[in-house]
Amino acid sequence: MTSPNGAAAPIGRMLTAMATPMTADGQIDHDDLAALAVRLVDDGHDGLVVSGTTGEAPTTTDAEKTQILRTVIDAVGDRACIVAGVGTNITDHTVHLAKAAEQAGADALLVVTPYYNKPPQEGLVAHFTAVADATELPNVLYDIPGRAGVPIHPATLQRLGEHDRIVGVKDAKGDFFSAAEVMATTNLVYYSGEDALNLAWLASGAVGLISVVGHAFGPEYVRMIAAVDRGDLGEARAINASLIPAVKLIMSAMSQGAIQSKAAMQLMGVIRSRHLRLPLLEASEGELGFLRETLIAAGKKVTV
Repeated sequence: MTSPNGAAAPIGRMLTAMATPMTADGQIDHDDLAALAVRLVDDGHDGLVVSGTTGEAPTTTDAEKTQILRTVIDAVGDRACIVAGVGTNITDHTVHLAKAAEQAGADALLVVTPYYNKPPQEGLVAHFTAVADATELPNVLYDIPGRAGVPIHPATLQRLGEHDRIVGVKDAKGDFFSAAEVMATTNLVYYSGEDALNLAWLASGAVGLISVVGHAFGPEYVRMIAAVDRGDLGEARAINASLIPAVKLIMSAMSQGAIQSKAAMQLMGVIRSRHLRLPLLEASEGELGFLRETLIAAGKKVTV
């Protein structure tokens, strides 16, 4: 897969960081997981990220992560690139998860910056290199200092970009100038990791999106990518403007993407329960009301 400017898109172009459906008693709902994966691919996704932050990776076990991955691969693995989130703040554990994901059949890995322990840049180089060395799969690094506590500096990305299996960056840092430098001096490709900046990233050279709002608005983002590809910035701006209410609500600082994406999928009849594991709480009835209104105003079919 490539973008119109010739840049490789190693994991696809329109991806969503999937929620992990659960039953009311907190068990993984594999039937709804498969249904959600099919719905997303039917909506135009050419890649899916499982067991990321939105997939509640911090509260699922290693065994559950493997089962989640296998369910999604069985459902849509022949139609989309399946990316396994394997990042933790323990290098040995991340390597273990990377190997398990490769064995389970993942197409690529998403590796977040080690969080909370705030390693120095040399520690990041050692960590990401160890993970990339552990499998034959392409690695996309997830730069999200708001959660991890430290950014991946441009010079660090330039060094890591020399590794054959480190192929891209999911960016939730929003430093467009630094990203331009990295893209100009390495073969790393960029994916927007922040829905509020999706259009800005595409206009700045990102090859694709790893979205949360894409749970409900995948077709719109597919059209926005296509508009940017053909140089129709006016159309891309119009699509982006139409999505502002949904982005503000689903990615609200007062809530969390996993909470709102599950609620949206329940309202649209894709999954049966919006349950999450603590410390996350499911959307309240008041939040559901606002979300229902936003979805209906956007022309989405709400069944609940």
